This record gives sequence, C-alpha cells and structure tokens, in this order.
Amino acid sequence: MTALPGETPGTVGTDTPEGAEPPAAADAEGPAHTEAPDAGPQETGAAGAGLAEAGEPVDSGQPAADTSDAEASAEDPPAGDAPAGDTSTGGEGDAPVAAALSEAQAELAAQRELREKIAKRKAEKEGPVAAGARLSGTAADLLAAVRAVESGEKAGTEFFDSPAAAPAPRRPAPAPSGQSQRPAPAAAAPAVDRAAPPEAVDAVRAVLTEGGVPEALARPATGTLGEQAAGLLRADPWQLLAVPGVRPEQADGFARALLGSACGPDDERRTAALVGWLLERAALKGHTALDAEAVRAALAERAVSDPEEAVRHAVEEGAALVFQEGAEAGFDGEAEAPAEDEEPETPEPVQVLLGLDRYALAEESLADGLARLMNACEKGADWAEAAAAAPSPSAAELIRTAATAGLVAHSGGEAARAEPAALIAAAQGMGLRALGATHSEDGRRRLTDAVGAPDAAVTLAGLLSGTEGPGRDEDGALALDLLVVLDAPQLDVEGAAVLVEALADGVRLVLSGDPGVLGSAGAGRVFADVLAARACPQVVSRTPDPGPIGELVSGIGIGELTQVHAPGKEVVIVPVRDAGEAVHRTVQLVADSVPRAFSIPATETQVITVGHGGAAGTRVLNEALKQRLNPGPGRFGGFDPGDRVIHVPAPGRAVPGVVRSADAEGLHLDCGGVPVVVPQERVESAVRHGWALSAHQAAGMRWPAAVVVLPGDAAAGLSRPWVYTAFGRGERHLSVVHGVDQALPHAVAQVPAQERTTRLRPLLEALPTPDAAS
Repeated sequence: MTALPGETPGTVGTDTPEGAEPPAAADAEGPAHTEAPDAGPQETGAAGAGLAEAGEPVDSGQPAADTSDAEASAEDPPAGDAPAGDTSTGGEGDAPVAAALSEAQAELAAQRELREKIAKRKAEKEGPVAAGARLSGTAADLLAAVRAVESGEKAGTEFFDSPAAAPAPRRPAPAPSGQSQRPAPAAAAPAVDRAAPPEAVDAVRAVLTEGGVPEALARPATGTLGEQAAGLLRADPWQLLAVPGVRPEQADGFARALLGSACGPDDERRTAALVGWLLERAALKGHTALDAEAVRAALAERAVSDPEEAVRHAVEEGAALVFQEGAEAGFDGEAEAPAEDEEPETPEPVQVLLGLDRYALAEESLADGLARLMNACEKGADWAEAAAAAPSPSAAELIRTAATAGLVAHSGGEAARAEPAALIAAAQGMGLRALGATHSEDGRRRLTDAVGAPDAAVTLAGLLSGTEGPGRDEDGALALDLLVVLDAPQLDVEGAAVLVEALADGVRLVLSGDPGVLGSAGAGRVFADVLAARACPQVVSRTPDPGPIGELVSGIGIGELTQVHAPGKEVVIVPVRDAGEAVHRTVQLVADSVPRAFSIPATETQVITVGHGGAAGTRVLNEALKQRLNPGPGRFGGFDPGDRVIHVPAPGRAVPGVVRSADAEGLHLDCGGVPVVVPQERVESAVRHGWALSAHQAAGMRWPAAVVVLPGDAAAGLSRPWVYTAFGRGERHLSVVHGVDQALPHAVAQVPAQERTTRLRPLLEALPTPDAAS
C-alpha cells in the first residue's frame, strides 16, 4: 500500500501484540443503527436534568463509538415505532395508544391467553401464535389483516392503503408478460405525523411541569402514550420511560415529585416499566429477546429488592412474554420432577427468555411465512436453458437452485451481486414477474445497471409502501413470481415479516447478501438466522471481489488484515498522531489529494468514521468539511444550498442527498435524483450533514472513493464487521486515516460480530419443511 502525493506512507500490522487487549467496545457492533440527525437543544428540569439531547446517545460511555445505545429522536426510535431499517413500510411508525385503566383486567386476561397459546405452539410446533392485546404499529396491523383476510371478513386489498389522509389509489397488477415502469422522480413527502390534539398536549405539559420534567417532552409523550397520556402519567409516572431518551433515574424523579412517599423502588408500576424499558433498549441493540437472568440482574442494579417477583409481575401484567428454549421447564427453569418409578435424567439446559409481544409475533409470523413459501412453490420448474446461458458458474447455480425452491439464501461479496442480477434477467426473459429489492437507492441503481432493465429493481421501503414496484394483485399480494432481496443482512424481523406476508403462495424468494457486514438497524438478524437454521437451499458465491480493495476486504472477512499490493494506489494508509491531525488529513484527502490523484471529485468521496461524538466523529468532520467544501452561514436551519446531507425519513433509514433550496414549504433536497421536501418542523430532527457518515449509515451503499477515519478514541468501537463494512464502501479507492495503532488488527482478528439474542433460528429449525435442503 502506498501513499498519495504529499501523504506519509504507512503499513498495517497483522500481528496482535502481547499483553493487555484494547477495551471491548460497549455495544460497538450490536445495534447496527442508522443514526439520525441531531435535534434541538436540551431543556432541563428538576426531574429532567441530564436528559439526552435529541439525536445524541442516551447512554454512551464511548465518545466516538458507533454504539448500540441508539440515539434519541430518530436515532432512538419511540417504543411504539418499528425500528426497522430500509424495510419499513414508509416509516409511519404508528405510536401506541395506551389502554384505558378500566381495560387492565381484560388486557391481563388477553396476555394470559397469549402465553398459553405460545406454550401450546412450543409443544405442538404447529399453528401461529395468538396475538396479545398490547400489540401496536406494524405488527398489530399485520395480524389484523391476516385474520380478516383468512376469515373472509375483508378483502386483502383493504390493508395496503397508505396511512396518509388522501392515499393515492393502488396501481393494478400488471400482466405477467409486461413489466411495470419505475415512476418518474416526484416530490416525496415525509412520513405524516399524526398531530396530537392541542388540549391533550397541554394536559400532558401540565403534568410534566408539576413533576419537574421539561415541557419539551409534552408532544413526544402524547405521541407515544396517546391522548390519555396525562391521566396515564398521573396514575403511573413510570410510563414516562416509554418516551424516547428518558432514563429510569429521570422517571424516578418524576414519580417522586408526583407521588411523594407513596412510591418506592419496588413499586410494581416501576418494576413493570423497567422490564419493558430493558427489553426496548435490548431491541435497539438488535435483540428480540433477553435472557431472564440478565433482566433480573439489571433490575437488581436499579434497586429492585426482589427481581424474580418483579419479572413475574411484569409477565402477568403483559409487559413481557416468557419463552423457554430447551427442555420443558417451569418459569424458574426447573424441569418437572420424574415419577417415583423413573430414574432421574440429567436435565437439559433451559434458557428462559423474555421478550416484547411485537417481536414475538413478528418472529412467529416470519417463520410461518417462510415455511409457506418453501412448501408452496412449484418444485419442478425447468430453468436449465437459462442456467446454461448464465454469465458465471455461481450465477448458473443460483438459477438452478431458485428453479426448485421457494426460498433460497445466497451469500457473497460485492462482486457476487452480479449473480442475483443474472437470475432476475433470466426470470424476466422467461416471462416471469421478477424484481430485485435493495436497501438503498444507490443499491437499486447498481442492480438496475447490472440487470440492464430500468424496471428490474426497487428499494425495499418503496416496495412495501407501494410507491415503487408492480403494485398488488386482486388479493392484495405483491404481483410477483420471483423476488430477490439484496442487502439481506439489513432486514430486521418486523420488516421481513411484513414483506413475507405480502408474498402470495408460489412466489419464489431469494435472500442475498454479505454475511460479513454490519447487521440491521432494527431488531433481529433475519439473514444470519436463515443461514444458521439451514432450513432452505444455500448458494455461496465463488466470485471473488476484484482488485486490492477486494483482496483487503476478503482477508478482513476471515479475520486477517494483510498488506496488499496496490500499484495504482487503490489502498492508502495515512498514519496520524491525534484526532486533530485526523480531521486535518481527512479534509486534505477529500478536498485535494483524492481529486488530484484519481480525478474523483469531493462529491463522490465518502468519509466514514466510528461514531458521531468525539474529537473526530461525524459532527466534527462534517463541520470541517463544510467549511472547506461549501462554506456558508447555514441560513436554512443550519444548511446551505450544495450541502451534502443525510435524510432520515424513519428510524433506521439514511438517504443521502444534497440541499437545493428552502422556502416556506420546507428544505428541498435532491436524494439520488428524487426531490424530497422536508417540512421546516422536521429539518432539525430528520436532516444532518452527510460528508461524513458512520459505517452503519453507509451499509448497503458504495462510492467511487472512501476515506475511513480511525482516531485514537475509536479503538473501543472497532469490530471485524465494522472494519469489513467500512473498508468495503470504496469502489476505486480507499484511504485509511489510521490512529488506532494495533487496535485495528486486533479488532479484525479477535472482535467478531456481537451476537443478538433472537428466536427465529429455533423457530425455523422446528418448523416442518420436508422439501427444504439440509
């Protein structure tokens, strides 16, 4: 690896030094969140002191780490919003409406019924899980739609309308012989916020003021808890924990101000809210469930004297569901005693998990849906002629496998994306309604170019929201015969459940992606669980990524950081001593060195760093890059025409764009050729500068050149998936501003992906799939 003109050459070691290892990154890999913009200034109060600034990590011990402690606002999704990534259904995120207190008994009965049905399913391994009474958002809508359609009460098409006030009529499904055209770019409105009634907000504001909480929380509290928020907060002040950014100590202060001596650390309202808060926080880190022992330990750390009883009460109240993995056991994990005439057997280990009902339903629904697709498609299709014409052996194998299976898992690097493109082209050539769906607009463009057809690809968010793709058939299902989902590691469990539910029997689904990249922004690890369960045929690409960058990234994927031969300066290491020098070098590379050496303009070079905070995080880098590349007063809410930005229309989605103008309507952006207008009131929370991104934001996208910045305080945030993802974002050139010394090879060799606790894998392994390949 060589240095650019004017830069200092450096090398990357491959040996991990002896002695103490660098401190482990606190949630460095786990969340895989696409961070959202910073929001307005923080307000403080008696109980609100210390509330995180909107857009800042609520609980981050690492100043520069791209941590799984998700950020508030769009970075820390509301408790009732699906934290899905690009798979959201448009990002509307219906806020849960809290049940009236008079419904508590009915709700408790419903939760007990749900737990009984889940236990029955675990024993019989058949039939879907019954729904609880506390479902909200996408999961509740999905369940209601399924039940209504199956019972014949409603047509399936009734459940796919946009939540906007005046939804556009759905396009009719095209004939199999024709292909739909991608709609021309048009102004894209942001997700519609359902404004809370002013009187409800005022009532909540009065309660918050009485409890010493900042009035700024009145609107988000009303949006999260519903119009009855004031009454709910007065009766149960710990409901405040459901509001994004609020921490237990702040909710405790609020409760003391309202209840006085009537509250204590073992108040059942407090313990139930803490259990729900812990599970919501775990979901932000990618988990769909938590070990019950870990929940009890966390409760003990928060002054709960009897964590076991607190967990029991939370389950009885419906704040959590309990699942047992392993041998049949009671709630305490104790196996049933054998009969007197039986010899005692060594009990199998039993893991007791706690989870939220929304993720339980999503995982159960997804497992059932995948099994339906695996068993419902035509297995005897003859695509031999198409396979023979495939451009590569791996593409031919994928075509042959897809012809005989309803679900296929395809894995490979960037070069392997040509194989699903060949599959889509072959299927369309046979007259099938075939489509590819990607995580980002950049991925859609690259797939369209690879297939050679303008209508061959859509973004997954556009497909699910109905703004892109072929439309729905008369039954409300997507009018497709074959769907190939690229960037499959970015699929979260709720988005995947919605997607699979939208596919009719007989549709073939191919999940394609690189297992080495960072995971989804939302809860779950769908692609990894499908691969691990081995419930369907798998095709592993044999197409290597080309060039020095491909060689470097391939080595990282197997835990080796090697020095590669880069005669064309495709890979350059720029050593730095401190964060200040890292910022200086980064600006020099983007503005001068890379354009001069490679003729790649600054607009096509992406800076990637570990996190938003710190002396060389995205905030500092974006400020420095703006001063150099597009100086201006920031007269449009901190932005000027020509600024590179990231638009976050929903939690987990990051859409690169450029500021064009601003007026009374809002901030006008150009996002990959699609004009977007962000209303004035959403600019502060939904737009941030985008010259520098985190690796989680950059996942699923590529640029001609990438500059990866690793300041010294970023060492704790590094992991193999992070390095693999960041280093793979450059197509022609990669510069590494290197200030972490041996922490980089250590992370590649010894810090794998953080495991996520999910239930999808055992559910897939337990489902009867006689036609699936082992």
